[in-house]
Amino acid sequence: MEAEFVTTSQDETIALGRSLGGLLRPGDVLVLTGDLGAGKTQLTKGIAAGMGVAGDVTSPTFTIEMVYRGSELPLYHFDLYRLSDPDELVDVGLYDVLGGDGPCVIEWGEQFVEQIGDERVDVFVSRLDGQVAPGVEPPRSLRLVSHDARGDKLVGALRDMVGGGARV
Repeated sequence: MEAEFVTTSQDETIALGRSLGGLLRPGDVLVLTGDLGAGKTQLTKGIAAGMGVAGDVTSPTFTIEMVYRGSELPLYHFDLYRLSDPDELVDVGLYDVLGGDGPCVIEWGEQFVEQIGDERVDVFVSRLDGQVAPGVEPPRSLRLVSHDARGDKLVGALRDMVGGGARV
């Protein structure tokens, strides 16, 4: 299943993430793909807020993994930007949390989808720079593509919740 959402501000991207975060269950995996500044971390901030995470959420570029305590579940947040070899995934603890007690959000994980497996939803985040004048904050496209039955349910539930702006 696939759905696309367009957000027109940082607040809307965070709000979409908040809706998504409220739907996540243990073992859910989201692989976020997009250029620097596309909005991956803003989406993750919303996901964390939707899970009841109270603290500040930042991209773990140098620590590679951050664990946030939500009201019911932990959120495992990875940034694999600096990794280049699949063998490094063992060292950063990714395999320890996949399929575990909380959802896992992985930024820059597209190069490791074979190792991550098919039980995931890919989230492609793109700036729509061509739709606005230079210097104006552009809208974002967030396209979710599921690869398994749980992902289909997750994408469908988000589409049903958010409605209107989805393209399936």
